[in-house]
Amino acid sequence: MEMLRAERLTKIYGKGENEIRALDGVSFSVEQGEFLAIIGPSGSGKSTLLHILGGVDRPSGGTVWVNGQDVYAQKEDQLAIFRRRQVGLIYQFYNLIPVLNVVENMTLPILMDGRKVNRERMEELLKVLGLENRRTHLPAQLSGGQQQRVSIGRALMNAPAVVLADEPTGNLDSRNSAEIVQLLKESNRRYRQTLIVITHDENIALQADRILALEDGRIVREERIREVRA
Repeated sequence: MEMLRAERLTKIYGKGENEIRALDGVSFSVEQGEFLAIIGPSGSGKSTLLHILGGVDRPSGGTVWVNGQDVYAQKEDQLAIFRRRQVGLIYQFYNLIPVLNVVENMTLPILMDGRKVNRERMEELLKVLGLENRRTHLPAQLSGGQQQRVSIGRALMNAPAVVLADEPTGNLDSRNSAEIVQLLKESNRRYRQTLIVITHDENIALQADRILALEDGRIVREERIREVRA
């Protein structure tokens, strides 16, 4: 089952001589439960693509479909709800609220949405992420690896259709990087979450089901590593 589809995506910044074409006619689709890695050199358009897929930045042209929904056919208030409910975003620098503890950071998007927190899911995620004994800690009281685990927990709390991770291990040492990748793979398997990871790390990319390589805003290579589980 197709979970996400991008059609002829373009993103242009500036005009005339100052025009920069960050994306240039990018098209691909992702199946439910698939783990897709997007690689490419700095400035290739990877992060721009991820932000457009997640409803954070509007494309200059083209369309994005997530779970059968035309993302950018929505009004701004609808788009905000879409981002909170359908997309889990994980960034390199965690983006945690410093005055909120682990549980409060993980549940913030749900509370902002005026919905009730699923306590059973929260406890399961705390256990899976190894944060059971850190639930009342503030971000400053956590290691970098633990902060990234909180960021992952926040992204998964809503059981989103798609999880998007932008260089999720770029700020971590090799041991914590390996643990974070394993956690992402575990969530991909356990919850059949569609996972798209932006990375420059070839070792991470090779653990995905499929790799897309970007250069100058275009897909220049696609490689199937393994078949998606039915």
